[in-house]
Amino acid sequence: MSEIIDLTLSELRKILDRKELSSKEVTRAYLDRIQETDGKIRSYITVTEKDALAQAERADKRISRGETSALTGIPLGIKDVICTRGIKTTCGSRMLENFRPPFNAHVMERLLSQDAVMLGKLNMDEFAMGSSTENSAFFQTRNPWDLERIPGGSSGGSAASVGARLCCASLGSDTGGSIRQPASHCGVVGMKPTYGRVSRFGLVAFASSLDQIGPLARSVKDCAVLLEAISGHDSRDSTCLPASVPAYSEACIEGLQDFTIGVPEEYFVEGLDPEVEKAVRSGIEALESMGARIERISLPHTEYAVAVYYIIATAEASSNLSRYDGVKYGFRAKEYSNLMEMYKNTRAQGFGPEVKRRIMLGTYCLSAGYYDAFYKKASQVRTLIIQDFKKAFEKCDAVAAPVAPTTAFRLGEKVDDPVQMYLSDIFTIPVNLAGIPGISVPCGFDSKGLPVGLQIMAGHLQEEKLFRAAFSLETALNLQIQWPEL
Repeated sequence: MSEIIDLTLSELRKILDRKELSSKEVTRAYLDRIQETDGKIRSYITVTEKDALAQAERADKRISRGETSALTGIPLGIKDVICTRGIKTTCGSRMLENFRPPFNAHVMERLLSQDAVMLGKLNMDEFAMGSSTENSAFFQTRNPWDLERIPGGSSGGSAASVGARLCCASLGSDTGGSIRQPASHCGVVGMKPTYGRVSRFGLVAFASSLDQIGPLARSVKDCAVLLEAISGHDSRDSTCLPASVPAYSEACIEGLQDFTIGVPEEYFVEGLDPEVEKAVRSGIEALESMGARIERISLPHTEYAVAVYYIIATAEASSNLSRYDGVKYGFRAKEYSNLMEMYKNTRAQGFGPEVKRRIMLGTYCLSAGYYDAFYKKASQVRTLIIQDFKKAFEKCDAVAAPVAPTTAFRLGEKVDDPVQMYLSDIFTIPVNLAGIPGISVPCGFDSKGLPVGLQIMAGHLQEEKLFRAAFSLETALNLQIQWPEL
């Protein structure tokens, strides 16, 4: 079994196409691995064994006819914020604990059209609000490199499952760093595409102008393959871009001879762990060794990004989460004497403390007399952050920086200090505010043996540049894929 679950997506594709293994055998190996090991990690909320084996059987028939696509028969994990028809989609919340969507998200339609295999739904911070997966209403997910530490969030289950070899690759969502930060903490590759590159149809909304679905995988090329499969226009999402989808996997080539990489001084500040900085600077040197020209740049409005984000994101969350009132679907309180009491009791009992905190913050920011002072002002500063990046990309092809200020912190360490928790996303938030793509690539370990990720950012719809730089970094560092001992 260990030989099967060690294979990358690209390696597995070749073996399945040569019929050296069947998809059913591969799926069974992963299901056995989940049964044996996920009790320690707790990355899955729901394991869909029966459906997975049926999907693998269909994939094997397709392979036998020689009609394979990139993901045919590949076992994947799906973040539990993505709608799956007839299968529980909880968003890590009591509010949707028994919700079974009557439709599939656009990305699920894409995966199932290729006969990919879904192993199950992955744990997350409730409604994607958090940086540690400690806000799940059901249980905490643990980091496979150290079971006493967080895997990151909100896509903690998506990153931990790939790091612990509990799926071949996974999908997560990224609103303020929720793919890249856990990818960094769990030693895997995680990518947030350009806003609108992937349809949000069927992605349960947190902050609609920031949310984006993206891949987590063991290698840059695997990420590229998965992004290619889920990208493309969808008329059901008015923000989805009607742009053609390049062959991202073909952009994974070595060499950066005609490439300029900007290093923003605002990302190397007080509070950045010296060991993280050392690993990231080594990664930047590795990019230089591949031929890239390194240039110091400035993104002057970076210091305002966290404040701007926690106004815009909470305001949009306040609006989006108003639909959970106990009337149409989801949880409803049992005891109430009138309609208003039913609303109040349902929301008080159905939402966890972090979600309530953000709803209250957002409602306050949108309230009469405060809208101009908070939401409008934050939107104006967001425009300045977008302009910072546009100016930077006039001088360079990509920007390199840390993903997070520290490696994975201990479970419970920041749970009672929301401000410290929010600051752990300080380096990832600007990417979401600007709507540009970003990727986290493993670049080493600290002295405790915890993974460090290097973040690469590019301009709108410049994912090909991103994959080229990321693949070159991966090649230059030549870090052999290492697996944590569980």
